[in-house]
Amino acid sequence: MRSFFYSFFVPALFVWLWSTGFIGAKYGLPFAEPFTLLLIRMLLTLVLLLGLAWLMKTRWPGWRGAGHLAVTGILVHGCYLGGVYYAIEGGMASGIVSLIVGLQPLVTAAAAVVFLKETVSRRQWLGLALGLVGVTLVLVEKFGGTGSSVGFSPWALLWAVFALAGISMGTVYQKRHGTGADLVAGTLIQYGAAATFFAIGAFALESREVEWSLQLQLSMAWLVLGVSIGAILLLMWLIRQGAASQVASLFYLVPPVTALEAYLLFDERLGGLAMIGGLVAITGVALVVTQKKSA
Repeated sequence: MRSFFYSFFVPALFVWLWSTGFIGAKYGLPFAEPFTLLLIRMLLTLVLLLGLAWLMKTRWPGWRGAGHLAVTGILVHGCYLGGVYYAIEGGMASGIVSLIVGLQPLVTAAAAVVFLKETVSRRQWLGLALGLVGVTLVLVEKFGGTGSSVGFSPWALLWAVFALAGISMGTVYQKRHGTGADLVAGTLIQYGAAATFFAIGAFALESREVEWSLQLQLSMAWLVLGVSIGAILLLMWLIRQGAASQVASLFYLVPPVTALEAYLLFDERLGGLAMIGGLVAITGVALVVTQKKSA
């Protein structure tokens, strides 16, 4: 029972927490523009993390390491979250957004071949191909008019691709320039850099008007406490228990979990072709992730 708790339940809880980030964005975006909403989220998270860092007597990296962490934060949090939020605001269903950005292991594997000179097995190449085919089927249903009730603008698709590129490049960059910094300190620096990125975007592109409705307050509380803080603390616990690798193997479950949550909460529906495409894409990601785990 204890082994089951460590190896499945807790990593699955982490994946569920991550998936609710898409739902929280959907609830909050009617009341604030994407970069503005994200800036508020990051600032609140930074305040709480600073308190946590003080309690844990966190060790801070040097300037060089902090610089690498800042770049990673702009890519992994800034570009990723900014792209996701703008895609959702553009009408893209939460499940489709999570599916597109869920291709991150595939894109990262391909980028690692180019930038890190890593080798990719036949199993991983098959996974890459399946991922691309799956997403193509989802997009064909949307733009081919095969009956899906989910519609979104081409700009929303570009923002989703922007998010995918950001988190993929950030993962490769972090792998190449990893500093081995304390997790709380590293997260603080990354969030601080992302907050700067969101501030620039909010002042350059948005009106920065916020309607502090109860729905926004509740969604913000969940995004800060449940996702930005809760998921990170849970990840820290998993790393200490030596079960962090299980997170990667379960991460491909995020898109279907998000799609189910969006269906129950927002009645977001995907047509048959999109559902098949989603399953094909998830299978492709699973092939890449499980291969990495066993390598």
